[in-house]
Amino acid sequence: MTIKSNSDSLALRSEDGILEVTLNRPKANAIDLATSREMGDIFMAFRDDSDYRVAILRAEGERFFSAGWDLKAAADGDAVDGDYGIGGFGGLQELGFVDKPIICAVNGICCGGGLELALSCDLILASNTATFALPEIRSGTVADAASIKLPKRIPYHVAMDLLLTGRWFDADEALRWGLLKDVVEPEQLQETAWELAHHLVSGPPLVYAAIKEVVREAEDMRFQDMLNRVTRRQLRTVDTLYSSEDQLEGARAFAEKRDPVWKGK
Repeated sequence: MTIKSNSDSLALRSEDGILEVTLNRPKANAIDLATSREMGDIFMAFRDDSDYRVAILRAEGERFFSAGWDLKAAADGDAVDGDYGIGGFGGLQELGFVDKPIICAVNGICCGGGLELALSCDLILASNTATFALPEIRSGTVADAASIKLPKRIPYHVAMDLLLTGRWFDADEALRWGLLKDVVEPEQLQETAWELAHHLVSGPPLVYAAIKEVVREAEDMRFQDMLNRVTRRQLRTVDTLYSSEDQLEGARAFAEKRDPVWKGK
């Protein structure tokens, strides 16, 4: 099935099992309720369609990745607590059971809900012109998703600094704290994201699914309790993996000193 966009706010590109979702809402790529709902539909379709293996989230333009919530739309009647659609804000923040890798490619300004959206992805690449901030505190509100996710991605004291001050930080600092996978020149960002996506597509999809479920389920569990669930095959993706053709293929390919051919089954 080919996933399609029904608006000018989102552009889609599909190739070799990779789905690229490009946010295109000049000037700031801010997200209103309608765009959020469509993003949720798109990412749900990506999650549920076995033809797609990896997704890339990026934005059009050089100045903004995303400023987050569209305040102009809010002024015209979009309620802040309105219907964001499946997956919550930006279609990813609350979308469950996404057992495929998602790459975020950040160009320019990435702040507020834009940064929270990036944090919903597995791997973040950025151009060396990218800047980041969580300025919600300056407007008397809380960056709710970032308050939950950021301390799990970078050192606690650094996350608290960014949340409590709302200060701006650049791509080099984000890389230093481990928020980013890599920083590249702006003209290399999209190509680098696709290179990474092609690398991931060549890998074992059932293993990716198991990794993502284990990481997700382990968040609130003690180490030994979670390890017991894995070894007893009490997770759906782990049980599927251990009973799969791909599990045997991996062992055969290693013994035969060749590259494995993954079928996802």
